[in-house]
Amino acid sequence: MRTDTPQAVRLADYRPFPFAIETTRLVFELHPSQTRVKAELAVRRTGAKDEPLVLNGERLKLVSAAVDGQALSANQYVLDAEHLTIPDLPDQFVLTTEVEIDPSANKALMGLYMSGGRFCTQCEAEGFRTITYFPDRPDVLSRYSVRIEADRKFTHLLSNGNLIDSGALEDNRFFAEWEDPFPKPCYLFALVAGHLDVLVDRFITMSGREVALRVFVDPGQASRAAYALDSLKRAMKWDEDTFGREYDLDLFMIVAVRDFNFGAMENKGLNIFNSSLLLADPHTATDLDYERIEAVVAHEYFHNWTGNRITCRDWFQLCLKEGFTVFRDQSFSADQRGATVERIKGVRALRARQFAEDAGPLAHPVRPSSYMKIDNFYTATIYEKGSEIIRMLKTILGAEAFRKGSDLYFQRHDGQATTVEAFIACFAEASGRDLSDFFGWYEQAGTPAVTIETAYDEAAKALTLNFTQSTAPTPGQPDKKALPIPIAIGLLSETGEPLRETEVVLLDKDALTVRWENVPSRPILSALRGFSAPVNLSTDARPADRYVLFAADPDLFNRWEAGQTLARDLILARAAGTPDEVGEERYADALGRALVDDTAEPAFKALLLALPSEQDLALMSEPAEPAALHESRKTLRTRIAVHLGDLLRRLHGEMQSDAEFSASAEAAGRRALRNACANMLSADPSADNLSRLVGHYAVSGNMTDQIGALQAMVASGDAQREIALNNFHGVWRKEPLVLDKWFSVQAQDPSENALERVIALTKHQDFEPTNPNRLRALVSTFANFNPARFHDSRGAGYRFLADQILAVDSFNPMTAARLVEPLGNWRRYKPALGRLMREQLERVAAHPDLSKNVLELATKALG
Repeated sequence: MRTDTPQAVRLADYRPFPFAIETTRLVFELHPSQTRVKAELAVRRTGAKDEPLVLNGERLKLVSAAVDGQALSANQYVLDAEHLTIPDLPDQFVLTTEVEIDPSANKALMGLYMSGGRFCTQCEAEGFRTITYFPDRPDVLSRYSVRIEADRKFTHLLSNGNLIDSGALEDNRFFAEWEDPFPKPCYLFALVAGHLDVLVDRFITMSGREVALRVFVDPGQASRAAYALDSLKRAMKWDEDTFGREYDLDLFMIVAVRDFNFGAMENKGLNIFNSSLLLADPHTATDLDYERIEAVVAHEYFHNWTGNRITCRDWFQLCLKEGFTVFRDQSFSADQRGATVERIKGVRALRARQFAEDAGPLAHPVRPSSYMKIDNFYTATIYEKGSEIIRMLKTILGAEAFRKGSDLYFQRHDGQATTVEAFIACFAEASGRDLSDFFGWYEQAGTPAVTIETAYDEAAKALTLNFTQSTAPTPGQPDKKALPIPIAIGLLSETGEPLRETEVVLLDKDALTVRWENVPSRPILSALRGFSAPVNLSTDARPADRYVLFAADPDLFNRWEAGQTLARDLILARAAGTPDEVGEERYADALGRALVDDTAEPAFKALLLALPSEQDLALMSEPAEPAALHESRKTLRTRIAVHLGDLLRRLHGEMQSDAEFSASAEAAGRRALRNACANMLSADPSADNLSRLVGHYAVSGNMTDQIGALQAMVASGDAQREIALNNFHGVWRKEPLVLDKWFSVQAQDPSENALERVIALTKHQDFEPTNPNRLRALVSTFANFNPARFHDSRGAGYRFLADQILAVDSFNPMTAARLVEPLGNWRRYKPALGRLMREQLERVAAHPDLSKNVLELATKALG
């Protein structure tokens, strides 16, 4: 057991740093195992006279330290494993330190490390302290100048800002000097040095300035960055048109690296990307890859204003930059690819990740009040729920007032490290509304439950709507208050005709009654249109009402939602031992009618074919029995595949295209429907369907169709899948990003020997546990997206995951911590499973050398 108890950091304890770092000069002498970093800090005291200067620093070898050029002796400072403390300093001085670090040994991938023979950095949240001694906190803003010296083989030396000088040095070395004119926190510092190819373009801003665009990738990969570069230019134009935000430097760079803990990082002027979210061509990337590249490129670019120009005062304000930026990238994607389809995809992800988080022991507010390791709070709650809060704010205020509020925020806080309170105050001032109650969304964890009961007065032609809301207790918050919840509502007749257009009701108390006059007939309620708030909604709607909404609701989100609710209720009923076979046939009929609706886009039809996931169903079952849910869902899939077999085969054929690949939303939608049909047909492994899947794989002219066929073949359980898997590996084994997909497909194998397959794959020659992408593709995919096999009744899946957590924690605590969550929801499952899950959590928590990252999540999960 650990003998030390890591101390929590608390929002209530925030104090400004007592010194300003006005300028930071860094000189890097790069060497794979012996890099020297010299830091020259111009420091000015802003706090009390007797306060010492306390700098963060970890895994650093201090070579020297000097104040105003005078070397410090060992008795003039205090050095421990995490800090350099210097007392008795003047009010203004220059501190110079020199340290030595070993990037080649840095397998945690935080700070300065090696990836594919290149130097690269990741400093958010607290990686800069492993590069040099510095106040590693977001409210210390400084202007940086950087000199990089390296061997000539590292052809590109990159950092933030603008390149101001470069040249040759002795011993086949050279240098580059960079200067960033904008003050920034150290988490936005970036450095890359390596042999890279570059894709070049330019962008003309709305004020007529020319910005040079550069995307750096592995040699030979430049053509695969073309879509990312195009996405960047579209994002830059969109941000100008939608938010009035213009890029501010003369150069914008992106670098792709293979070994990266995150998806991407918004470092000022030098974004660093996980290569999986930057590189794409039709043969190696799926449509989902293209969508994610477009969204993440936009997200990191949008951070230039929501995160860089205006940053967080402290890490408790993380949602200030992430929630707002996710909202911005989701809005961009909606404009690029269709609002309804993107909203459905966003809500599916929200429910799968964030609702599950809110329902478990790791629930926390969008702005938490304490943490042990901030790395653990890069969560769906901070990002996705943070975005939903911004969306609700826009719904409540209206588009015009929302734009005024954002303009005021950018104007007032440019160049500052600020807070959520300051952000909300701008919208309150711009709109003239009191938003004090709205702030509760940031401070209160949990997913509100909203109930709507209706009463129709035939004689008065009036409808009464009775609303209630409640939020269940979450860790540390037993009592919940009412939140302002915007609920978008429309009314339909029993034949599907609109009776009342969308109106937003603001439920801002525990209970609310609304009466609507002039309703000509008994209406069918279409509530929470567009998913206007992140809540769980229940109404007194009858199943017959759901079928009307499924067929005719003009709000396409609610049309999809009605289909999901019908399917969910059927699956849960069968899992509970009360199957409704007549209802299952009726649902299949209704789904068939929806699939032949010529007014619906193929992408929307593909989403209709996707039944609620087993993870989502587990959230609605207490206690959850994954095996029963799996079998129940499988039965409904089989019924649909048989009942609609002719239609599915016809659509599968009609969606095949011989045209040249296009990444457009329309073309991607056709492929999505073709693959959704193939996936559903796999539930009926008849000879005709199996030969169709084999043919689908054989004629695939792009990675989307190839992976779609491979997934369907693996789901079918037919022996042909092994032939296809071996073929896929033989073709793509030298393409790391494609090989990740091969591991991921097998991790979702629904057959009974799935765990044995996954364990065997951890010993495969191509499995790289030190690479986060490869680890996530196999281990995380199995634990999160194969519930029937992960929740093995013997607990073997839990033991496997615990083994992986402990192994990875020894070199990459951040990635290891992200594997804890599947075990953390042990209370949600039937007692026999929950006990086995808890045993493995206890084994993890008891490990003597456990990192703070894993310890925090494991102990919280145990309660």
